[in-house]
Amino acid sequence: MDAELSRRLNRLLDHVEHWLPPAPLEVDWTHDVAALWQRHVLGGRLLPVPPRDALSLDDLLGIERQKLALVDNTRAFLQGLPANHALLWGSRGSGKSSLIRALLNSLATEGLRLVQVDRHDLAGLPMLVEQLRRQPHRFVVYCDDLSFEGHDDAYKALKSVLDGALTGPPENVLLYATSNRRHLLPESLSDNADTRLVGEELHHGDAVEEKISLSDRFGLWLGFYPFNQDTYLETCCHWVTQLGSAKDWNAEARAEAIRYATLRGGRSGRGAWQFASQWVGQRRLHET
Repeated sequence: MDAELSRRLNRLLDHVEHWLPPAPLEVDWTHDVAALWQRHVLGGRLLPVPPRDALSLDDLLGIERQKLALVDNTRAFLQGLPANHALLWGSRGSGKSSLIRALLNSLATEGLRLVQVDRHDLAGLPMLVEQLRRQPHRFVVYCDDLSFEGHDDAYKALKSVLDGALTGPPENVLLYATSNRRHLLPESLSDNADTRLVGEELHHGDAVEEKISLSDRFGLWLGFYPFNQDTYLETCCHWVTQLGSAKDWNAEARAEAIRYATLRGGRSGRGAWQFASQWVGQRRLHET
């Protein structure tokens, strides 16, 4: 390469360098506790992310049984004891995703590391698991709001990693998923056309068996349900006090919380937090 060509190439690089994306951050699992898996970037990479908030397990009311079961399962995993993949399913806004966040905030100091995978990136799940297999840390791979449509084949990669491949998941990786559907796949009336009664036993057809087989690979099922009014109001009181102060929760706030849930057509932990944000925010706004 002659000097003139070298000079011109250097000038070209100087002009385009500021348009190039920054070098990707490397995950340092000694300090980073959470990362996002991006399958379509450079053949798959992990992007470190800070915890979203300081949500604690004590902030989650009305799901005591689910909290205890998931914490015990995760602590067993962190200590190298047998543990199950977990499926958190149930009504919207009932605390499924919040429980995962609070779990990380509470158990990161005990060695928990979390990798979130978007449903559309599940095809790269085997590649991610192989990367994590070589790490000395213990990981929960987490997929939020997981569900599949009938024509979606991404669930096959999840089935394979959970229990279907020859190697199986490594001992330092568990999979946790949240979903509004218990069986993750849509169930139509036609799927039950081949269901038959053999003696006193109900035998499902192939379509139903295929759909059930995915959720069956999760050894721990935790159901989440709508709040009753007492639990909803207790949660509203908690968040109003947290976001404002104890004096912000009074008879007027209680009546407004009931009206808020009635207008939204349901009671949930998410609704309680949203009400508290609105109530405290408006009170502070009008106090200034």
